[in-house]
Amino acid sequence: MYERCKYRKVGHRQLKKKILGLLGSNDLERSLDEICQLPARKAVNPLFSFFYHSNELIKWRAITAMGAVVSGLAEQDMESARVVMRRLIWNLNDESGGIGWGSPEAMGEIMARHSRIAEEYDFLLVSYVNEQGNYLEHPMLQRGVLWGLGRLAHSRPRLVNHAAPFLLPYMRSEDAYHRGLSAWTAGALDSEMTSPLLKHLSDDKAVINTFIDMNLIEVTVGQLAREALSKR
Repeated sequence: MYERCKYRKVGHRQLKKKILGLLGSNDLERSLDEICQLPARKAVNPLFSFFYHSNELIKWRAITAMGAVVSGLAEQDMESARVVMRRLIWNLNDESGGIGWGSPEAMGEIMARHSRIAEEYDFLLVSYVNEQGNYLEHPMLQRGVLWGLGRLAHSRPRLVNHAAPFLLPYMRSEDAYHRGLSAWTAGALDSEMTSPLLKHLSDDKAVINTFIDMNLIEVTVGQLAREALSKR
């Protein structure tokens, strides 16, 4: 409570600098705790800005922190948490005028952390990979959606099981990130539909960099496919 009061009158620039320092810390768990002690509504805007940071680790940690902050906010003020979710959704809308980097990942992170938000918005995240739904055509955004789906699937697979058929085209993609992230997501789902393609990908030597278990890692598509198969 003291931290919340302490930062209530702090300017945006100071708060942004404070959060950036925390995101760059060696102790991410402690940093997340400190960020969650800040006034949530004040922390959200700086975190949004860090989705565009040139340092990949800062970007991913900002997405993680957004999940923690909005999940905590939902416990106190569900409607304010919904406002953040709607902002993330708007960022992915053509009419927003932007591209929405980091938004689908943040949606997945928030829903992985908060069950009620997940139950309200899971269908929308899945719709972004459904060609009959709100399909996103931008290949880089598709990577983000696949990561967000994977994050949600590994936390709440029941909500994402019906997405299995929509993963198949990505598992056949020329984009290694599409193949790897869809394989990672498939590993959390209770569906044999993806097994043949996972077996096909198990020898895929393409390397991707991604963020799993709060660590930025380098991994082959084949490794992700084999791990997914091991869970069957």
